[in-house]
Amino acid sequence: MEKGFQIDSTDKKILEILSANARMPYLEVARMCGISGAAVHQRVQKLMDAKIINGSQFFLNPKGLGYYTCAFIGIQVNLTPNSTHENVFQTIKEIPEIVECHHISGKYSLFVKVFTKNNEHLKKIIVEQIQTIPEVAATETFISLEEGFLRQLPVKEGNVLYL
Repeated sequence: MEKGFQIDSTDKKILEILSANARMPYLEVARMCGISGAAVHQRVQKLMDAKIINGSQFFLNPKGLGYYTCAFIGIQVNLTPNSTHENVFQTIKEIPEIVECHHISGKYSLFVKVFTKNNEHLKKIIVEQIQTIPEVAATETFISLEEGFLRQLPVKEGNVLYL
């Protein structure tokens, strides 16, 4: 890992192309950037080593799998002498419909994103799985009516990352 790794215009273009289509072959990326396929491979590896790129994956469409309700749940946690946030987190992690969990500051200890088949399924997850965790004091649910957008952070030329 290099200290002060700097993103140049070619790195930025590679990141923009791969952010739009991570499956694009490196040779096609190279053609679009005017460099060799080996150069793209080396640059991508350096970006991975610098922890700017964190893997690549397919994203499943929840609606295509029959999950039509997206909700966010704030979870208040009251610990007992024999429990920890890690215990609560690990229990939450076992609920497969929960796709994100954030440790946050403020009113809630945890904030989760959940996909369910419908509102009844959501209620069942909340009442039977989340609220039965002994340390969970309260929950507040926010149902998403529509995802406005989902995007990556913009990459700016000249960004210097200190690792």
